[in-house]
Amino acid sequence: MIHNPKQYETIPMGVVLRCTPGVTRWAKWSWRAVGVLPGAAEANWAALRKDGEVTEFHAATLMLELHGAETDAYLHGLSAQVPCLYVVMRETDDPARPFDLVLITASPYEAQDYADNGEDVVEKIAMPPVVIGWVEAFAQQFHTEEVFKKRRRDKKDIGLVEDGIGDVRIAQMADVYRAPSKAKKERLQ
Repeated sequence: MIHNPKQYETIPMGVVLRCTPGVTRWAKWSWRAVGVLPGAAEANWAALRKDGEVTEFHAATLMLELHGAETDAYLHGLSAQVPCLYVVMRETDDPARPFDLVLITASPYEAQDYADNGEDVVEKIAMPPVVIGWVEAFAQQFHTEEVFKKRRRDKKDIGLVEDGIGDVRIAQMADVYRAPSKAKKERLQ
């Protein structure tokens, strides 16, 4: 859902997946997201390059969306040593197309949310310079720094000592918890 259409931009982003032979007998193939194609047209697992048993596919083209409310996350991602995009994929049963590509995002916070669910695969891809410039310009245009507000305590006196009185609505002494020191004094009198 777009909260503010004036603070929203998109760009189509092709996702390149590389298929290499697996290194264990339990995984026949190893799949990794290795690149993006900014402004790419629609694709449906088009083979881009084949080198022996290694094949790269333009698996899909997803829309990279930037929202004005997420500028803090974008700036955090851009401040990394290598700014990255994150591709969210879900496994399928089809061996020819083992993943459905769900999302591409520039927000490390959103990527972390998908990684935490345990069902999705989140791949990190280095952000091309042209995309870095676009995300940075967007974040600078719409980012507003939030002023820190220190929370203040209410004026209630927390220094009152009740010494194990318990619930004042209960009249019987047997039902009310008393601190051991007070209960001892009452028995001695």
